[in-house]
Order: sequence, then structure tokens, then C-alpha cells
Amino acid sequence: MKLYRFLTGPDDSSFCHKVTAALNKGWLLHGSPTYAFDAETKTMRCGQAVFKEVDGFDYDPGMKLGDY
Repeated sequence: MKLYRFLTGPDDSSFCHKVTAALNKGWLLHGSPTYAFDAETKTMRCGQAVFKEVDGFDYDPGMKLGDY
């Protein structure tokens, strides 16, 4: 099965750590990162799409993707 996640976070080291943790769990980067201004919090936000192929499981909308 193919899995897709879009990681988001503030423009600080916590976002880099979130992406690094996903990469170390076998997730792969998909496309370029995004960067946008959040007008409500008046801060910059980052985003990065990641994907992963997992054998032996069927997709279920109730699954927690971060567990893979």
C-alpha cells in the first residue's frame, strides 16, 4: 500500500525534527517544501509532503499514518 502525509509546523527546529523523524522511519520526500504566512498567529509555517510504501497491509481510512 502507498501512504501519503503532509507534515506541517512552525518555522523553527521542531519542523525540521518532525521531517527528520519521518525520514528515519522510511518516509520519502515528495516535492518541494512549502512556506507560508499564518495571518491568525502572525508566524511563518512550513509544510512537506512525504510518502511511503508498506507491504502486507491494506489501506483503511481509520489508520494512523504516522504509525508506519
